[in-house]
Amino acid sequence: MKKVYLDHNATTPVHPEVMEAMKPYFMDEFGNPSSLHGYGRKSRVAIESAREKIAGIFKCLPQEIIFTSGGTESNNLAIKGIAWARKNMGRHIITSTIEHHAVLEPFHYLERNGFEATFLEPDSNGRISVDDLKNALRTDTILVSIIHANNETGTIQDIAELALITHKTGALFHTDAVQSTGKIPYEIDKLGVDILSVSGHKLYAPKGVGLLYLNKKVKIQQLNHGGSHESNRRAGTENVPGIVGLAKAIEIAWRDMDEETERLTKLTGIFTEEVKKRIPDITIIGDQKHRVPNTVSIAFSAVEGESILLSLDLKGIAVSAGSACASGETEPSHVILAMGVPPELAQATIRFSFGRLNDFSDIDYVLDALEKEVDRLRSISPLYHNS
Repeated sequence: MKKVYLDHNATTPVHPEVMEAMKPYFMDEFGNPSSLHGYGRKSRVAIESAREKIAGIFKCLPQEIIFTSGGTESNNLAIKGIAWARKNMGRHIITSTIEHHAVLEPFHYLERNGFEATFLEPDSNGRISVDDLKNALRTDTILVSIIHANNETGTIQDIAELALITHKTGALFHTDAVQSTGKIPYEIDKLGVDILSVSGHKLYAPKGVGLLYLNKKVKIQQLNHGGSHESNRRAGTENVPGIVGLAKAIEIAWRDMDEETERLTKLTGIFTEEVKKRIPDITIIGDQKHRVPNTVSIAFSAVEGESILLSLDLKGIAVSAGSACASGETEPSHVILAMGVPPELAQATIRFSFGRLNDFSDIDYVLDALEKEVDRLRSISPLYHNS
């Protein structure tokens, strides 16, 4: 049976070049980077070289890169760390209703601990309005956090404009760039953000490593207490192989960006047009102009998205019915609902996220299976026959 993996927004396999770069630091160069002897010094050199490499690509200073365990920790450190550090300046914080749970939950935590949060609603394409943000900003606003590219729809926000408006009030701006990093090019200074989160396993590095960009002028309260790692900003022995792998993965992503963008744009474009031709009563979810090139979200009316997912899985095709971090939930996606999509259609949505594993030979196999399974499921759906 053919295997087709179309869930690259959930996680990615480690790139072969990344694995090669990491290998020495699992066995031969295993020293603790805080140790003063030769083993430790070699690990320390590897970490600082990785930091400098990433800073060069992001166009920021090496000391502005904090290595973490992944996107969730980066988002928590950014949101809670900034909120607690600036609480005497104000206790109003702003985000959107289409954020990943790793942003929404820290906001809810802060609400329970004396902060007031405003949640901006997107338009029907999943975009946050600059005017809505402008109207929500107050003199006591200390932090705004808006996702760069949405994990479920792929919709990209105008982060530079949103950050510019935010800074006019003196508030700081954070973006969750977990889904955009490696898919679209950016430079920190052009984005204009103060804080930015990245996760390794979304861009062909291993799970368990990520980073937080923190502008050198911004003070943050650390959440992990222990040693003086990461310049007293994040205690804990560094994941040396993971950090080396993350730097290599970012290097590869920027190196291959133009070629991969062109290839994935063609793949998703052909796939989307063929689905439209072959399967009736579908809705493409999200902004089709402002989106990452690998992501397509489609709602199949009168069919449970989970039923499609499980049916395709039996044919060796991996897709998603929402965020991988929310798997097990039976409620429709909060992101899709926030865009004004009716609950029954939100629950019928499947995310197809393409990547390096996919080529044009996958499309026909997926289309054939998808057409047959949607037709089969609709044939037994009272909702479809009564619509």
